[in-house]
Amino acid sequence: MFSLDDIRETRLYRELYEEAEVKCKAEGKAEGKAEGKAEGELLGKVKGKLESAQGFLALGLGVEQIAQALGIEVAVVERVAAGEVVAPESLLENYES
Repeated sequence: MFSLDDIRETRLYRELYEEAEVKCKAEGKAEGKAEGKAEGELLGKVKGKLESAQGFLALGLGVEQIAQALGIEVAVVERVAAGEVVAPESLLENYES
């Protein structure tokens, strides 16, 4: 009877293990790349909303109107209106799209 160590020493086991390892790494890399792309797209949307808020404020629209139109929190628009630099990254967890 073969022990687990005997099986692990076979060429077939080593080849299958290496194939599985390569496949898992590739899948992990693809998953990470997809997550990074999705986060980048979301970051761009949030940045666009912040820029739009500045433009709407310059046109004289009210804070509540801007927040409602852009689908963002009133507090965020108030921060923009106060001249605070709002980092889009700080808002990512609050917005899905």
